[in-house]
Amino acid sequence: MRKSKPKKRILTPDPRFNDKLVTRFVNELMMNGKKNLAYNIFYDALEIIGAKMKDNEESPLEIWKKALQNVTPKVEVRSRRVGGATFQIPQEIRDSRKVALSMKAMIKYTRARNGKTMADKLAAEIMAAYNEEGGAFKKKEDTHRMAEANKAFSHFRF
Repeated sequence: MRKSKPKKRILTPDPRFNDKLVTRFVNELMMNGKKNLAYNIFYDALEIIGAKMKDNEESPLEIWKKALQNVTPKVEVRSRRVGGATFQIPQEIRDSRKVALSMKAMIKYTRARNGKTMADKLAAEIMAAYNEEGGAFKKKEDTHRMAEANKAFSHFRF
């Protein structure tokens, strides 16, 4: 849009936990408008986590939130052309984009996993992210490493 910023859409909290972050994650997880199926996958994954990590004192929802926090990047690199050369310039990310990037990464690496059902794969990826391992966590580490390597070009910031 040229002139005005688009209005922020208001999300309704999810039915079970009354949490808007869960709704945002489910919207990201959803395919072909099948929101009910996406909710079922998410809730089944949390039940699997609850069964597998019952010795942990945290609830499955808290485990998921901690896992999401573990895969959230703080900085990213953006390309900028300066005098014919393209530089990767590290920049801090605004909060809403941080959450979006972490959710997208977690869902991408969940789909790439091998497992029986999507709920099993999602539960495995959440537990891996909670333990600071897995594909989504590796992506965050790689992003931070690339930003650290290109720190010298940060004065080209736009």
